[in-house]
Amino acid sequence: MSPGMSLYSINAIVILSSDDGSRIFAKYYTPPHHAAPGPAGAEENVIAPTVASSQNPYPDKASQVRFEKGLLAKTAKQQGDILLYDNRVVLYKCESDVALYVVGSVDDNEIMLYNVLLALRDSLHLLFKQSVDKRTIIENYDLVSLAIDEIVDEGIPLETDPTIVVQRCSKAPSQDVNLSRIDPFSEQGVNNLAQLGRAKLTDWLRQGL
Repeated sequence: MSPGMSLYSINAIVILSSDDGSRIFAKYYTPPHHAAPGPAGAEENVIAPTVASSQNPYPDKASQVRFEKGLLAKTAKQQGDILLYDNRVVLYKCESDVALYVVGSVDDNEIMLYNVLLALRDSLHLLFKQSVDKRTIIENYDLVSLAIDEIVDEGIPLETDPTIVVQRCSKAPSQDVNLSRIDPFSEQGVNNLAQLGRAKLTDWLRQGL
């Protein structure tokens, strides 16, 4: 991995009303730690944790609201779906009366951020089967929050396929699978094992990183 790049590449996901700039949904992520240079002669594998707030330029609601207000004003003057604002790379899409934002650092890969944005937009369209607007999002806030948690976990992009996101949001939590009852050579068996593997990988990423 190149210097400056991290698994924790998403700084925030924000949904604002394009009418008045009010917040509909916002989730800000702070990396738990990052590697810092140690004293001379220190072992290379030692990681010195840093204060989390140093990685989050918007540690409280007041600073977040200021950022969001400025972000919407900047969006209104832009053509396209990418901008640089407050030393952050921001990808955005406008849908009906809302604006969807994915915020990353200037070191992040814009294509990856854009894929996260598309996953969010397309997942909401599939979930609601209608226009993505302020009223629908507010009335289905828990479903929107669940979808975002499936796409990004603690700032780490996990899933960018909207069909998989929707499947996970639409189904009840799966019970433990009895592996002895799965025929690994059948098509259904292969699908079951693949689904189990994705679920286990997601759990491992959430618990181990």
